[in-house]
Amino acid sequence: MSLNQDNLKSRFPLDETRAVLLDAIRNRVFPGCAFGVLVRDEVAACEGLGEFIYHEGASSDLAAARVHAETVYDLASVTKVVATTAMAMILHERTVLKLDQLLGELLPGFVVGRSDSRWARAVTLRHLLAHSSGLPGYRPLFRSEHNAGDLLRACLTMPLEAEPGTRAEYSDHGFILLGKALEVLTGESVAQWTKREIFAPLGMERTGFCPDESMRAAIPPTEDDRTFRHRRVQGEVQDEHAFVMGGVAGHAGLFSNVPDLLRFSAAMLQSGRNRLVSEATVQLFSERQAPVGSSRALGWDTPSAPSSSGDHFSPHSIGHLGYSGCSLWIDLEAQVAVVLLTNRTWPDRKTDAIRQLRPEFHNAVRKAIGL
Repeated sequence: MSLNQDNLKSRFPLDETRAVLLDAIRNRVFPGCAFGVLVRDEVAACEGLGEFIYHEGASSDLAAARVHAETVYDLASVTKVVATTAMAMILHERTVLKLDQLLGELLPGFVVGRSDSRWARAVTLRHLLAHSSGLPGYRPLFRSEHNAGDLLRACLTMPLEAEPGTRAEYSDHGFILLGKALEVLTGESVAQWTKREIFAPLGMERTGFCPDESMRAAIPPTEDDRTFRHRRVQGEVQDEHAFVMGGVAGHAGLFSNVPDLLRFSAAMLQSGRNRLVSEATVQLFSERQAPVGSSRALGWDTPSAPSSSGDHFSPHSIGHLGYSGCSLWIDLEAQVAVVLLTNRTWPDRKTDAIRQLRPEFHNAVRKAIGL
């Protein structure tokens, strides 16, 4: 897949798309962004706009840092699909992972000594992927658990709030446990396994966990953290739970850029020479799961009304959002993928204006490409 888009600019007029993003920068939705569009097996866009931070109060080392198409960002929860779910898809296809395997068989600490052991003993890997395990939504465990072992134990012993399969509740804690379960199945860390089995084969050279310290200055900062780390967070994972776990977790911690994510998208779309899994596996993991009414597939989300993907992604689409302001949406029917990478949490987490920006951006892209 070529990332040279020069001959595509006239065919895909993206002026309106750029205008939407530049307006967002002016309105301080984020200080800068990189975005990419894949149409079938062609790159329609791969660009960067804006800067690493806002000018006022800018330190000298960041004042002139501009975003480019290749700029690496903290993906936050997009990690869940590009690393953890993709790993699960490959292991399923290799018959190493069984979707209905009980979590307690892989992580016995999840079922031992529980008052809700009947529910806990029924939780499967499918439930974790579909966010229907009964685990609660976000809980700030990092405030009391200050190392990886203690945080994992807190996830293992967290009381379930619903019978598995009866309620969809988006849970980072479930994906932390899923990541650990996959490590048990493979005998390797998620970081090592995904680098060898996913990122290297696809040529995703700028994608991985725990960027080297020498790379950090080239990554936009995500936050001026005044409550937990008491410093600027740049080139290390923003998510506190992933940070406590050493930067590698099933729910967050991955860094990447637009060209790499377009390569990953091409693999999911079954285009180009490099394919991670069969079309049948992509179809299986893109199917909505119980309970009825949930937009969650296996690891992936699907469009719901209203959707961050806008109005034109088909029901046969998969995607995911990241808290830092990143997103990936892939329309399996139209053969279109759209990547948006930002650090919308800079300098703090007060604004959620990206909620309005995301559908407007995706609508402009779909209008430009005529699909």
